[in-house]
Amino acid sequence: MKAGAVDFIEKPFEDEVLLRAINAALEARPTKPDDDAAKLQAEGRLADLSSRERDVLQGLLAGKINKVIAHDLGISPRTVEVYRANLMAKTNVRSMSELMRIAIAAGF
Repeated sequence: MKAGAVDFIEKPFEDEVLLRAINAALEARPTKPDDDAAKLQAEGRLADLSSRERDVLQGLLAGKINKVIAHDLGISPRTVEVYRANLMAKTNVRSMSELMRIAIAAGF
């Protein structure tokens, strides 16, 4: 179909019809070799993280602030800041959003 559309639904439609169409489109979506390469590259960039850095990254991905991550892990907020800086240095990123994109691409 035009512009990559998989299906179309005429209005008015039932919720179940929409959900079935979305699920069918997701299942029909081919995986691209570029996606696999991007995932492998992202996994490589995260491979050297310590278990504590991974814990902090999990908290960041969950949208938690430093204080909450610190409380959950039993460490100080300053220590969380240090781990965040280490994450950015080890993955060679300049922003937290870039780090999040890498983590999501790696399936973190």
